[in-house]
Order: sequence, then C-alpha cells, then structure tokens
Amino acid sequence: MLITAVFSMFMSNTATTVMMLALLAPIISVLPKGDPLIKAMVLCIPVAANTGGIATPIGTPPNAIALQYLTGEYQVSFLDWMKMGLPFVIVQLSFAWWLLQRLFRSQHTRVELALEGRFLQSWQAYTVYITFALTIVLWLTTGAHGMNTYVVAVIPLAIFTLTGIIGKPELKQINWDVLWLVAGGIAMGIALDQTGLAAALAHAVDYSLLTAMTVLITLSVICWLMANFMSNTATANLLMPIAAAIVTSMPALASIGGMQGLLIVVAFSASLGMILPVSTPPNSLAYSTGFISSQDLVKVGLILGVSGLMLVYGGVVLLT
Repeated sequence: MLITAVFSMFMSNTATTVMMLALLAPIISVLPKGDPLIKAMVLCIPVAANTGGIATPIGTPPNAIALQYLTGEYQVSFLDWMKMGLPFVIVQLSFAWWLLQRLFRSQHTRVELALEGRFLQSWQAYTVYITFALTIVLWLTTGAHGMNTYVVAVIPLAIFTLTGIIGKPELKQINWDVLWLVAGGIAMGIALDQTGLAAALAHAVDYSLLTAMTVLITLSVICWLMANFMSNTATANLLMPIAAAIVTSMPALASIGGMQGLLIVVAFSASLGMILPVSTPPNSLAYSTGFISSQDLVKVGLILGVSGLMLVYGGVVLLT
C-alpha cells in the first residue's frame, strides 16, 4: 500500500495499479485458494492508488482541475498542497490498512516468498532515477525557481523523448482520452463561467440561509455521491465551476478557507468515490482480476468514503 500510494502521488494511478497488481501474482500464488488475505491484497492496491493521488496536485485529475481555478490570489503551490494532502493520505491509508485486516481476516500470520530483486544499472535506468528525483525537487521548490507545476512536468517528457527512453509506441500508451476529458471539462467550466450559467446555478439556492460549513458539507457529499457512480474527473469538471461561483457570491465562506478551502475539499471528495468497479480505473482493474466481488468494493469503499469525508471536515475545523 505504501509503494502504491507513493507512486500514485507522482504518476497515473491507473499505471500504478497495473504495475502493482502484476507484482501481486507471486504473493497470491503461495496463498491457499479462498484465503481472505487474497481479497485484502487485491483491494489494498486500488484503495492505496485512489488515496495516494490526493497528496499532490498532479496525483489525480480532480486536483489538477481544482488548480485551474486556484490562480492569482488563490494560488496554491505544490508544497502547500502537500502540507494538506499528505497528512490526510497518511491517516486515511493507515485506517484503510487496519480496516482491510479486520474485514478480511486470514489464518496465516506469515507468508514465505522467494523473490529475487535487482537494481538496474544501465544508463537509461540512471537517467530515469535522476530525472524522477529532479522533477520532484523542482515541484517542491516552485517558490524558489518560479516555474509552475505544469512547466516542471514537461521536463521528464522532454528528457525521456530526447534520450530515446520513450518513443512513439510509449507516447501512444498515454491515456489521451483522460487528458481530453480533463481539457473538455476545463473548457466547459470556462464556458459556464463566461456565459453566466455557473453563477445562475450557484444563485439558484439561497445560500444566505446556510452556514459556511453546511455549504461545504453539502457540496462535498454531492461530489462524493456523484464520483461513486461516474468518473471522478467528470464529477470534478461539473462541480468545480459551480463551487467557484458559489464562493464569489458568498463572503461567509472565507471562514472555512474561501476559494482554496472549498475547491480543495471538493477535489478530495471526488477522489474518495470508490464504492463501485466503475468508480475509478484502479477499481475496474482490481475487479477484473476475479479475486474480489462488487460487494467487497462497496463495503470497503463506503466505509473509507465516509471516514475520509469525516477526516476532511475535521481538518477544516482544525485549520479554520
């Protein structure tokens, strides 16, 4: 779970899930058929992948969508996001680790594995090691050098293509459909804002009758419910412009962090939607292994979703 979560902070959670599910094969092969530990092992990968992405602005599409609205005076740096996201991920991941052990108890306390690992020492490997480390350092020090998150993200792409580490076949494997979905959602958000439709939807409810915390909870719960039944990216695309419009029309929301507080909570809530196989790509991949059922996902996803929302609300109260 730790390995999966860390990788999901800096790369696609879908690619991370594919890689980690493949690594599970030798572990599952030594366990007796029907052992509950198999379900726990398979479930821990999508749970960690979905949760880990929350820690960084580039970890999951809803975070990136939120950043599109957090510009100018509302700008959030890579490090500032991690100050909020990483503690949340650590607590939520710890609870998930405990929960999976309780829900899927195994009779075995020890698993014997014979794995041979090696440290790759080719020039391509060292190029990847150094570039990966450099990119993370630049992301964490955006305030010092002035390059934003998006400019830094181009560096590994440029280095890997120039050195031939990745070529046309690898570029074709990029989830372009997801990128177009994000881009389309951003365009839709701009259109909603420019045409005044977002403001009209935001003013359809008399928010003056609601407290700031009630508005935050209402939006986050709606976002979480939608994200369970549709793509969390699509959900964030729909709700972010509406949330941004609500903030501008309701000064009282400054008490819970204003634009930054509301949009970050909505982004977190979108990533917590994982009760169905269709909720996120990692869930679909884990379900396709045949080792878990939809009921297992619902049980784990529902508990972790509710606990995650409670943790988010507790964090808002503490920080404000």
